[in-house]
Amino acid sequence: MIREMTRLADEHDAINLAQGFPDFPAPAAVKEAAARAIAEDHNQYSITWGVPEFRRAIAATYARDYDMTLDPDTEICITCGSTEAMMATFLGVLDPDDEVVVFEPFYENYGPDSILAGASLRYVPLRPPEWTFDPDELHAAVGPRTRAIVLNSPHNPTGKVFSREELAEIVALCVERDLLVFTDEIYEHLTYDGHEHLPIASMPGMRDRTVTISALSKSYSVTGWRVGWAIASPALIGGIRAVHDFLTVAAPTPLQVAGVAALGLGLDERVRAVAEYRERRALMMEILRAARLDAVQPQGAYYVMADISGLGLGDDIATADRLVREAGVATVPGSSFVSRAEDGRHLVRFAFCKRLETLELAGQRLSAFLA
Repeated sequence: MIREMTRLADEHDAINLAQGFPDFPAPAAVKEAAARAIAEDHNQYSITWGVPEFRRAIAATYARDYDMTLDPDTEICITCGSTEAMMATFLGVLDPDDEVVVFEPFYENYGPDSILAGASLRYVPLRPPEWTFDPDELHAAVGPRTRAIVLNSPHNPTGKVFSREELAEIVALCVERDLLVFTDEIYEHLTYDGHEHLPIASMPGMRDRTVTISALSKSYSVTGWRVGWAIASPALIGGIRAVHDFLTVAAPTPLQVAGVAALGLGLDERVRAVAEYRERRALMMEILRAARLDAVQPQGAYYVMADISGLGLGDDIATADRLVREAGVATVPGSSFVSRAEDGRHLVRFAFCKRLETLELAGQRLSAFLA
């Protein structure tokens, strides 16, 4: 549905607040590194699981940021984005008929991932306004065939950042029931208002039972590069690497080389990026208030879930359709992110990873349409 809304946005010349990609430039140093890598002829296959220098840069980054010690030769697999990393993890780690617990709303790819792996999903609701979960419901979702929990923090689509206390609840359950965690951390550097991302793999008892997934895409505004990674113990990474080999062989070599430069930009670049996203978030919330849409300010990532009940435009699909066709603003229907469509009928998702002038124009279009 996310990609379908992008297609409709293009068809109707709408502002795309549906799919999570920026409309502003990637950092100049990162682009220059990519061009230089191509010019220097880093244009052939890399080792299947990634350019060694890039894997070493990832290991150094996790040591610096999270005090995690990684072996770049035996614990990292470079993939074609975090999307492939999660798919390779499902296929390489799970057996048919395994169960996987997900918190809902959830990123829509997790459903197809489970189908292709022959696994099934069990759901634990996140409830607004804080998008918290009930520990008893989490425990109840784990059955005899449950193999793993998917954790996405900062969270798409709600912008929730799981707290240390919530992570501790998940850790205790995983240790008690011998579960794995597949953790999607692609928005790891986009947090606000004192909320901090904590990789669950860095917590006691979780080092060998976690597959940590991330990518260059969101932190460095290069969603089209498709360069991501999976980090896991040697016992888990072997299956992931094997599946990755048959899915895509290797991620783009020159962009992996450029990834070394991206990871080397350091804290100043991240602080600048977060400050700019905080400004975009403030404008997005102002636009939603002016449009009479009830929304919870996100703690991280760059999405807002908005309640459309008061607009009188129909359910989420009808509202999203009218907004893209008549208002010229594309959103994503909330039912895309839940297991039962009725639970998302009152919601749509807005992405604010756009230039301020883009968001301002979207606000003007919404205001004119609703008037």
